[in-house]
Amino acid sequence: MHGTIDALAEIFSWVGLGAGALLAATALILRLFDGTWLPARAVVETVADGRVVRWFDEDGGVNEAVLAHEQDHAIGDKQMADIYYRRGRRNRMRLTQGSPAVRAVGLLAVGLLALGAIAMIVSLVLIFARG
Repeated sequence: MHGTIDALAEIFSWVGLGAGALLAATALILRLFDGTWLPARAVVETVADGRVVRWFDEDGGVNEAVLAHEQDHAIGDKQMADIYYRRGRRNRMRLTQGSPAVRAVGLLAVGLLALGAIAMIVSLVLIFARG
């Protein structure tokens, strides 16, 4: 029985720390590829294709993006919205500064690293408790 608990603690510590570190590196790479998103105040207008937002970027250029169904629902019937636009790209916007994919991978990495750390602590406690 003791061998099984020791083996499970060892497996969870290695898998948790290894996979957590790999996912943390992946989240960092995804964050770098995501680029820089700057805040802006956008005007919401209704056009023939649906609703669009228009905003000025940091260089003074006018940008426009058609709202996806989820974005339109999140904005509701407001005439102005706080958005984030991609620096260096025209007509790219989203409603959150951080990418949901990067956030999900980062949270999974933190969870696996926590699992690995807890398993390592349990493994060390078991070693010293029997020694």
